[in-house]
Amino acid sequence: MAGNDMAQLQDLLQVTVSEDKMYAYLVFRRVEGEINLSDSGLETFLAAQGIQHGVQKDLLYLISQRPQDFFFNQNVVAIGTPPKNGVDGKIRLLFEMEDRKASRPSEREDGSVDFKEITQLANVKAGQLIAERVPPIPGEPGKAVTGENVPCKDGKEAMFKIGKNVVVNPEKTAMYAAIDGLVTKTEKDKLNVFPVYEVNGDVDYNIGNIDFVGTVVVRGNILTGFRVKAAGDVRVTGGIEGAEVESDGSIEISGGIIGSNKGYVKAGRNVKCSFVLEGNVMAGEDILVSQSIMHSNVRAGRNVECVGAKGLIVGGNVQAGEKVKARVIGNTMSTATSVEVGVRPELRQELQELKQQVRGLTEGLDKTEKALALLDQMASVGQLAPDKLALRAKLNVTRKASSDELQTIRDRILEIEKTLEDTMTARVDVTHTIYGGAKIVVGRYTRFVKDSVQRVSFRFMDGDITMVPFI
Repeated sequence: MAGNDMAQLQDLLQVTVSEDKMYAYLVFRRVEGEINLSDSGLETFLAAQGIQHGVQKDLLYLISQRPQDFFFNQNVVAIGTPPKNGVDGKIRLLFEMEDRKASRPSEREDGSVDFKEITQLANVKAGQLIAERVPPIPGEPGKAVTGENVPCKDGKEAMFKIGKNVVVNPEKTAMYAAIDGLVTKTEKDKLNVFPVYEVNGDVDYNIGNIDFVGTVVVRGNILTGFRVKAAGDVRVTGGIEGAEVESDGSIEISGGIIGSNKGYVKAGRNVKCSFVLEGNVMAGEDILVSQSIMHSNVRAGRNVECVGAKGLIVGGNVQAGEKVKARVIGNTMSTATSVEVGVRPELRQELQELKQQVRGLTEGLDKTEKALALLDQMASVGQLAPDKLALRAKLNVTRKASSDELQTIRDRILEIEKTLEDTMTARVDVTHTIYGGAKIVVGRYTRFVKDSVQRVSFRFMDGDITMVPFI
């Protein structure tokens, strides 16, 4: 193309590039007078403007044939190749593939849970491979319309979360069982292999309390007044009465929990059962109940679900960090039923303890300040004996330590309060009916339900708790 032709094109056309350099646009500076264009000339013009990649040759041909059709548009004449981000690595758990049915009990037509699979535990032998690390897939860089490479994000490496009685090979690609036992996940997804302690019957006076370093399987009931504590899971083929049952892993109960307002059931991860009646149940992650939660105190770090054929929550208080899902909440008699989400019970508890510590430290710091003020006053008139000098030095150290600790605690309080205010993902889902008398709490906000309504979801939107159709 001759120099004067290029100058004419520059007078006629303008090329702009998007901020991310993924698109080049061609616009006409003028739309009158004789306009003669060729697709090869347009291509040369784009190259002169620094457009090196992704030129849309078919579009250039159309523009050259009928330029009037493109006068008043931003015409995309080049499209870059976007970067392709990598895929994060992951830990593949071999035992879950074999025991998926055991880990997720099936639900019968009447909504009750079939725990026959409770005997199919994820048992492994010493030296058996239980997990392997899948490497990440690297990304592929893209190319801008101007020709330079656009960086991509590579996949992140997955790391084993190592618990007890497991070993990882030197290459850190595979995890093996160190003992014969049961593969169990505990807090923060740590993988463990625990030995198994089985009770063939009830936990009663014949058995006594149990405190075991592994997983406990009870092929019967846990009776009122007894205590079962396990570093692994607890599996119960019967039910739990007013007993104290605690697990660092999960607790699975084929029957229900009849607490009579005594004892508690507490799991580091999940609790699964058919029903809870007058019970105290706590879980670090999820509580999954197939039949009903009645007149109980239930707290889950993540979700509470009660969605079987009955799926009833009535009376008491149900709390969840993220979501509560039930078929029915409350009853026709308007029994007071409180459902709270976005509450993060463990954070509220920590917040309460931290505020108590602040009060104690503030009182102590105040006494230290007063004592120092008195010693400083005595020093100013030369009345400070050697022992008082030593006391003043010690009090200065104490004041500094207390001030630093107080600041750390206050920073943590602000962090927790900010987390508690984040209620965007919190919700209460009702798949059938919620009755008047129910109280819905989302974070710091409360809504009382006056009249029964069907298939709704309660969420925090626009500064208030809003009721929207459940889909």
